[in-house]
This record gives sequence, structure tokens and C-alpha cells, in this order.
Amino acid sequence: MDRIVGIETEYGCLLSEGEPHGNSELWPGKIKNYLFRKADAGTIDLHYRDYEEPPGNGGFLLNGGRLYLDMGHIEYASPECLHLHDLVTYELAGDDLLQSSLVALGADDRVSFIKNNVDHHTGATFGCHENYLMKREAQFTPPILGTLLTFLATRQIFTGAGRVGQSNPLAFDFEPQRPEAQVNFQLSQRADHIVNDIYQWVQFNRAIINARDEPLADYRKYRRLHLLIGDSNMSPFATALKIGTTACILSLLEDGRLPRNLILADAVQSTRDISRDATHQWIVHLEDGKTIGGLEVQWEFHRLAQEYLRDRNAETNWLLESWGFVLEALEQNHQSLIGGVDWITKKWLLETFMAAEKLSWDHPWLQSIDLEYHNIDPVRGLFFGVTPGKRIAEWNNSVRRPSATRVAPANTRASGRAHAVAFFQKCDLPYVINWDSIACDSRDFLVMGDPFQTYNEEVERFLTRPRPISQSSEV
Repeated sequence: MDRIVGIETEYGCLLSEGEPHGNSELWPGKIKNYLFRKADAGTIDLHYRDYEEPPGNGGFLLNGGRLYLDMGHIEYASPECLHLHDLVTYELAGDDLLQSSLVALGADDRVSFIKNNVDHHTGATFGCHENYLMKREAQFTPPILGTLLTFLATRQIFTGAGRVGQSNPLAFDFEPQRPEAQVNFQLSQRADHIVNDIYQWVQFNRAIINARDEPLADYRKYRRLHLLIGDSNMSPFATALKIGTTACILSLLEDGRLPRNLILADAVQSTRDISRDATHQWIVHLEDGKTIGGLEVQWEFHRLAQEYLRDRNAETNWLLESWGFVLEALEQNHQSLIGGVDWITKKWLLETFMAAEKLSWDHPWLQSIDLEYHNIDPVRGLFFGVTPGKRIAEWNNSVRRPSATRVAPANTRASGRAHAVAFFQKCDLPYVINWDSIACDSRDFLVMGDPFQTYNEEVERFLTRPRPISQSSEV
């Protein structure tokens, strides 16, 4: 991949019948407090990050990532990763941190964290946001953005997490809802909640691409592409496809190799249409009036990636081969993707259960099964009971590394930040830790503007140099 990437994951909290219902809002705080105050997993923030993030709301972790509370949910942000294997490993580290905390607190039999994106009861959604570092000089002209949106709208055919039913949120301009046919099952959990293609606000006008320009690095060299459209994947193989294929498309974008005349007439509507298409034809309308299938779109992006990116490194070759394998299987053999593509796996589980219990799609049990598919507890989560084929199983097993909760990637800025986290855990100095800097007080700070650098030596010198006693006052 050779691109700095990170994922932010929000987790739902599910309680057993014996646990008081109101505790679903208390347990995220309990877990956060346990990780920072008892488990020594990181350093808690001592300062306001903004008006919604007071001191103690979260902090940076020993693995270089970050965990905090966001509107009642626990959100875990992975450290910066340079390679695809590492990215998937550190995304899974968030699951391990939460589940190990429940076990340590003796609550794993009655409290669960759910890595999904919809609340069936309230209709609310919570996100899985992707962050890709890009060259500042990358051109984002309307045709280029339109082509990127085409890729993002169609990639759900292998990245979607699947969901029972539908949501019909109002658009930002509060247009009346249109009557819609009943949807039993669809590909994506986020598709119904995306109401714009490109927009700056996150909470009130969810867009495919968030337009906020906040590189968390040297803004003269880099920009950060922030995507809101993706589902949270239980399958590590699906996470790899989601991130890896998108990274390939961004390399084609930076190299001026994106296809022409592959722009959707309406990316938001196409996203929803593909997700809800029970025929799996996934037909979309292009800006030039033509129609094309989502699979055909993905094959065209795959062809260009093969032509221009193959043999850059072994990881890219694995990604291109796996991408092609999945596209072929979507055409010919969905069964071979069980355990690898989440929506296919979930649909297979649901249909098996429905046949055994003689249920229809409107039975409330199916929503419960939908949720349990996303339970991160390996003992209770339905995903973990599925046995995938060899190719998928080997990847899913290779990326699980328990040490990733406390050891940072060794080849990015996360390494230096993790060193600072460990240092501040053991001393009484005031500190401020950010993605692109560390500080011992408001006047004594180290800027880390290049995510490709580890800053290990710079951080060591900064932390160990003598400081006046006056600098030990609170931030």
C-alpha cells in the first residue's frame, strides 16, 4: 500500500436482559476509564480538545492510536499505518481492547460491544471513517471527484456489511420522504444514511466524502481524504479489500490514470440503489446517459490498477489478485466469499436460520441476529462461527496480533507518539499529545509534521532534555 492510512470505528453497546437498560450509556465510560486508569493502556487527555471533548474524555494509546467517547459511543482511531497488513491488524486492536476490558471487569456475559453502523430501534447510524494521506498537489477537479465517487458508490458490492430492512432519513433540506418499496435485506448499512456526495459537516449532512481539509500533517505537502461512506467490517479480508482497493484508486488519481467518462449521474442515489438491489445487477446511470453494472465498473478500475500498479510490491500484488478473485466470485460463486464478504456471510446465516425456523424477513428475530453478527466477542459473535475458504481464512488469521494493543507500528509517526505516551505514563509532567505534535506545556512542544517519519530520536531528545521547574505547572 505504501500510503498512510487510518480507520476510526464507533462501537454500539448491547446489554443482556438482566442488565439495566440505562447502563448502555454508562458502560462506554466505564470501559474508557478502565483502560486509562486501571489497565494503563494509554494517557488520558489533560486538556480540552474542543467543546465536546473535555479533559478525561479520552486519550492516546500505547499503540499510537486513540480511544475516546463520541456522543455516547466509544470511538477507536487506529494509529497511522503504512502497509495494508498493519492497518487491518491495528483496526482489530480496537476490538481486542474493548473485549479484554469487559473480560477484566467480569461483564462479558452481560455487556457486548457491537461493531456495526445502525441502530434498528432508533434508526440512528454511527460511523466507520477512513483516512488516506494524499499529496497536496493531487488534482481534485470535478471530473476526478466524479470518478472517485463512482468507485466509492460501487465498491459496496464487496465491502458492504449487510443489514436487515431499511432506514429513510430526511435529506438535509428536509424534502418530504418519497414512498419506497419494502427492502428485506441490503448490501450496506451506511447507504441509507448518506444524503450528499461531498460536504463538510459530518453529523447533520453525511456525505460520501467529507470535505474538511485537516491533514494532521504538513499542509504544504499533504491533504487527508476523509471518507464517511464505509461500513464497519467484521471480516478482516473485507477490511483489506475496502482499504486496499481505495488506496489503489488514489494512486491512480495521483498519477493521472483514472478512467474517463465513468461519472455517475447521481452518486448518492446510485449508492442507495446498489445497496437495495435484490437482483444483484447493480445497474447505475452515468452522467452521459448510459447505464452500466456495478461489477463492470469495478472490473474497469481493477484493469487500470493491474496495468499501472502491478509489481510495485508483494502486498499490492496480493490485493490485486484478491480483488479479481472477489469480482469473479460475485459473478459466479457467492458461496466462496462466505467469511470474506460480510453482506454475503450475513445473508447466508440469516437465510439458513429462516429456513430452519420457517420465518419470513419481517420477523424481529432477524434484527437480533443482524446485531449478533457484529458482536466482537469471539465466543458470542456470529461471524466467528463461520468457516471461510483457505484464501480468506489465511488472511483473517494472519492479521490477528494481540500485541497490537500496546505496541505501535514501527515505521510511522505512531512510533514516536507511542514513546511519548509511555513516557508520560511514568512521570508527573503536564503534557499535550496530538496526532502531529507532543508538548510538555503550552510553550514547549515538538511538531511531527511528516507521518512517514517515526520521530523516535527526536521524541527521545525532547522528552529527556532538562526543563525549568516552572514548566511542571499544569497545562
